[in-house]
Amino acid sequence: MMEHVSRAARLDKPVLVIGERGTGKELVASRLHYLSDRWDQPMVKLNCAALTESLLESELFGHEAGAFTGATRRHVGRFERAEGGTLLLDELATIPLRMQEKILRVIEYGEFERVGGSETLKTGARVVGSTNQDLPGLAREGRFRSDLLDRLAFDVITVPPLRARGQDMLLLAMHFALNFTAEMRRPFFAGFSSAAEAALLAYGWPGNVRELKNTVERSVYRTESPEEQVVEVQFDPFDSPYRIRTDDSSPDPQLVEHDRLPGDFRNYISGIERRLISRALAENRYHQGRSAEALGLSYHQFRGYLRKYDIPVRPKSGDGSRSG
Repeated sequence: MMEHVSRAARLDKPVLVIGERGTGKELVASRLHYLSDRWDQPMVKLNCAALTESLLESELFGHEAGAFTGATRRHVGRFERAEGGTLLLDELATIPLRMQEKILRVIEYGEFERVGGSETLKTGARVVGSTNQDLPGLAREGRFRSDLLDRLAFDVITVPPLRARGQDMLLLAMHFALNFTAEMRRPFFAGFSSAAEAALLAYGWPGNVRELKNTVERSVYRTESPEEQVVEVQFDPFDSPYRIRTDDSSPDPQLVEHDRLPGDFRNYISGIERRLISRALAENRYHQGRSAEALGLSYHQFRGYLRKYDIPVRPKSGDGSRSG
């Protein structure tokens, strides 16, 4: 994918960057810009989902003073500001059809007019669009213009989800942990335990790299001693035996199957077993007998799992719980 980006960067054609939320589409767009001959020109970004249609039109094309109520002076739009550089249209699929037609004209002819103006302006901005939606599917449904899609899709870069990137995940986890350790002004990062690494690899990461960063930083922060390895990975900050739920029948997100086989069956199963044992202890105030009963295990079977995974049998100091 990165080689694909490097090749596409040399062109002046529009490019689409497609990928799930949190995969790093904006970073890919930035790489397209800074590896191109336009690297010393502006890179202008616009989140199209954050604006109403009228505001989006004004932000893209600008407006003249008096164009509408409150327009007291001329406003320079993003196409003008990106002249000679790159314009990133994020959340592209949310753009209304009428606006799509105007954008198509700019891409085809390099011309536009400010809102309330009559002067035809030219732009040499390169357009990069990004979205987590199925644009061909939206086009078939009439919710995205097929002609605009044809113009934008000179080349399409698809960013793979984190769950498909194998050992990238552990490298990224270490990167985020080291950065956050420095941010917390701790002297060093002691690393992840083998069980923590197995849990990271077993998880499906629906939020991709953004979710990984939050999860790693939260886990480092909750490891009280800087000399301790991260043993418990805090996937869900809402996890609590007293959690408020709207539907108690909702499945445990840790156990939902994902669209990729884990690749390491033993580590995957170990991660699930470890999380369930730890959860049972927490929900039963670390009473081992009740925890075993909650999982349908005998006391000796439960003790065997505690030894197998070296799971702490007492809570961290200060929460008032007792072990059984």
